Amino acid sequence: MISFKRKIYKRGSSFETTLPSPLLFTLDSSKKYFVVFKFDSSANKWYVEFEENKGNSQESSTETNTPQTKKSQKTAKKKGPAK
Repeated sequence: MISFKRKIYKRGSSFETTLPSPLLFTLDSSKKYFVVFKFDSSANKWYVEFEENKGNSQESSTETNTPQTKKSQKTAKKKGPAK
């Protein structure tokens, strides 16, 4: 069995982590993907799946579908790395 350990970072009111690159080796790097986290409550386990982003798929988060304005792009550039 292979295992990975990653730090969880606090970012605002939520948390983030990175995906280990060995999980991505089977993906085509010329395509874009969504990562899907599924929880099986009966087994008490999380599963990670990847779905190809066809470009017209809809997400539940409006943040990723909202184009950035010049002001929000400028603000994003000023922000430093997550602490």
